[in-house]
Amino acid sequence: MDILSVVKEYLRFPGISADPAAKPAIDATADYLVGLLTKAGCKAERVETAGNPVVVGRYNADRDDLPHIVVYSHYDVQPVDPLELWQTPPFEPVIKDGKLYARGSADDRGPGAIPIVALANLLQKNPDLPLRVTFTIEGEEEIGSQHFPDFIKAHREELSSADFVVLSDTESIDKDQMAITVGLRGIIGLEIRLTGPNSDLHSGLHGGPVYNPCQALAEICASLHDAQNRVTVPGFYDGVGVPAAWEREELARIGENDEDYAKFLGVDALHCHPGYNAAECIRFLPTLEFNGIGGGYQGEGSKTIVPAKAFAKITCRLVPGMDPEDVFQKVAKAIRSRVPAGIRAEIVPMQKCKAYFVCPPGRENSDPMMNRALTNAFKAAEEIITQEFGKAPIYMRDGGAIGIINDFKEICKLDSLMLGVSLPDSRIHAPNENVVIDILEKNVKTYEAIFERCAKNPKSKA
Repeated sequence: MDILSVVKEYLRFPGISADPAAKPAIDATADYLVGLLTKAGCKAERVETAGNPVVVGRYNADRDDLPHIVVYSHYDVQPVDPLELWQTPPFEPVIKDGKLYARGSADDRGPGAIPIVALANLLQKNPDLPLRVTFTIEGEEEIGSQHFPDFIKAHREELSSADFVVLSDTESIDKDQMAITVGLRGIIGLEIRLTGPNSDLHSGLHGGPVYNPCQALAEICASLHDAQNRVTVPGFYDGVGVPAAWEREELARIGENDEDYAKFLGVDALHCHPGYNAAECIRFLPTLEFNGIGGGYQGEGSKTIVPAKAFAKITCRLVPGMDPEDVFQKVAKAIRSRVPAGIRAEIVPMQKCKAYFVCPPGRENSDPMMNRALTNAFKAAEEIITQEFGKAPIYMRDGGAIGIINDFKEICKLDSLMLGVSLPDSRIHAPNENVVIDILEKNVKTYEAIFERCAKNPKSKA
C-alpha cells in the first residue's frame, strides 16, 4: 500500500462528528475503513454503539499465544468553519510544498492510516507474521469519545489480552525532530452560572443597590489566580510533583526559549510560574483557564441594563498526582465561597479525565515491571526514528488530554506508546490543516519496525 494514496482517499469523507447532518458521511467513512482494513489483511467490521460506529480490524484474532498490539485512532474530524479562511477545499486533498492539506490530514486520518499501511506492507513480505493486532478506530473523539469507554468495557476481555496500545494522535517538534509522547495532562471542565435579579433591569432605575452578575463573575474569576499566575484555590496543587531531571533535559533538546515561543504565539509577554519556563509549564504544571465568559447585552451599540445572568466556562488541566473529582470539588468550593450575597450560583460539571504518564525504559523511575513487548516497542521506535530522521526522538509529555488513553489504562491495564506525527504548525482544528508527507512515509517504517520487533519476541505480560 502507498500511504499517500490511502490518506488522500481517506480525507475525502466529510465525517464531522459534531454535525448531525454529517451522519451519512460518518457511516461512509466507517465503511471505507472496513474495506481498507480488509484489504490490509484484517478481518474487519463495524461495531455499532449508541453513537457513531467503532471500526474494528483484527489480524490473528484467534492466536492467544502471540504478542498482541491494540492500535487506536479516530476517523471523525472537526468542523471546517470558518470556510472562507481555507485556501483549498477542506475535503479535497491538495499537495503543496511537501505537505498534504485537508481537514483530518493531521488529526487523525493521516496518522491513523500509517499503522494500517505498515501492517499491509509487512504482510506482503511475510504473510505469516507471528503477531496479533487489533485496530480500534472510533468516530466520536472530536466530541469527547462519548461512547468509546462503553466499547472498551464491552470488549474488555479481548483488549486486556494485549501488551500495549499504540497511536499517533500526538505532536512532534518539527519535520526533523520526532517526539514520543510519554504523558498527557488530564482535564476537568465546569461552567459557572450566576443569577441576580429575576430579569434584566433598567440600569438607571435599578443600578446601584443590585449586585450585577457580570461584576460578580469578573470578581470571582479574577480571584482565582494571584499576581504570579498561580491558582488560588486551596489545595489545588496537592499531589503535584517535581519533574525528573531527565524530563527537563529532554525538553531542553528542543532548543526553544520563551522569547521564541512568545513570538510564535504573537504575544508580548508570557506569565510562567517561578522556576519553570513556558515549555515546562505546559507539560509539568496544572492550569485553570477561562474558555468563555458571557452575560448581558452582546450586540452593537449600547443597552443600559443590569443583566440577570452571567456565565463562565472553565477547564483545569491536571498533572499526575491530581484526582479529577477532588480538583473539581475544590474549585467548586472556592467559587461558591466567593459568590457575593444577592447572587445565586450554579456550578455545572463537564468533561473529566486523569493525567497519564508512562516512563520509558532506561530512565529514572522507569517501571522495572514494564512488559517485554512495550519495552521492545519503545526501543524499536527510538532506533528507527533515529535512523530515518537523523536524530533520536525526544521523550516528552504533551499538554493536552486524550481521555481514551486513561480508559485503556483504567479498564484494561494497558499502557500506550504515542508517536507524534503532527507538528505545531499543522493547524489542527483550524483552516488549512496539513501534514508533512515525508513524516507520514517515514513513520510507516517506524510502525513496521515496531510490529516486526514485537513479532520476534514471544508473548509476555511481564
